Amino acid sequence: MTVVTHDSSGSGAALAGPGSLSGVAFAVASALSFGLSGTLARGLLDTGWSPGAVTLIRIGLAAVLVAPFGIFALRGRWQLLRRNAGTIVGYGTCAVAGAQFCYFSAVQYMQVAPALLIEFTAPAAVVAWLWVRHGQRPSPVTLLGIVLAALGLVLVVGLVSGAEVSVAGVLWALGAMVGCSVYFLLSADNGSGLPPLTLAAGGLVVAAVLLGLLAAVGALPMVLAGVPASYDGVEVASWIPLLLLGLVTAAMAYTLGIAAIRRLGSRVASFVGLTEVLAALGWSWLLLAELPTSVQLLGALLIVLGVGAVKLGERRVAA
Repeated sequence: MTVVTHDSSGSGAALAGPGSLSGVAFAVASALSFGLSGTLARGLLDTGWSPGAVTLIRIGLAAVLVAPFGIFALRGRWQLLRRNAGTIVGYGTCAVAGAQFCYFSAVQYMQVAPALLIEFTAPAAVVAWLWVRHGQRPSPVTLLGIVLAALGLVLVVGLVSGAEVSVAGVLWALGAMVGCSVYFLLSADNGSGLPPLTLAAGGLVVAAVLLGLLAAVGALPMVLAGVPASYDGVEVASWIPLLLLGLVTAAMAYTLGIAAIRRLGSRVASFVGLTEVLAALGWSWLLLAELPTSVQLLGALLIVLGVGAVKLGERRVAA
């Protein structure tokens, strides 16, 4: 596996120029795409679909959609696949299949909100890894942004104090957090020469194969329902949300995410990625009529302020 030695946003010009703006745009678009997955899946799960079946179809369809573009992006440079085989396998195993499997395993033992909160501590883990492993010390402004984003995340997911703690659930959720962290760190590697589309395609193919094997041995329960999915009282054929899950929330989301991280670096991109939680709130509001509370809106504001502080802090360090 390629070792990620430094964050990719090492220059002030990169953080302040057009590449930064396009990186933020890609990151927000990726977060909007990822955030739609929960709402689309909810309509299927409520009709009897198992999380494993939805996940396998989502990742498998995305792999089929992205693979041709990933091959085309190579332009015959097949040696890049051999040279970066470890990165591709690690990305597909940890960042895609591992994160998905661990998260769905976590929610079998604990509520969705605390499981999501633990998984989304990944940005703090990325900062800690770059600090301890590579000496990239965060600025005080960056640390302030981490605190604000963490407080906002607690409010947005609606974590209730005094909830019963499941050790197994916490361990699985921590596994999902590790997978999410690996996603940001591996995606930031600009030195491999591997096109973002190729990395996304290779990772999705590896993840689809692994999830298929888990389903074959019974570790990933597969239950399909033959009834329409419902969104705020409107019924649609189940193939429509499945297609959107594969095309938008996986194929587009992972591809845009890698492009964003290559431009912003893993640290800044991981915090911009927290807007996925806000996107999930918005999509559930639009499609499921689940209105956010005033506390969640306050949490959303804190996340936005935290992301802004992290980006400002990183720009000062780069300068």
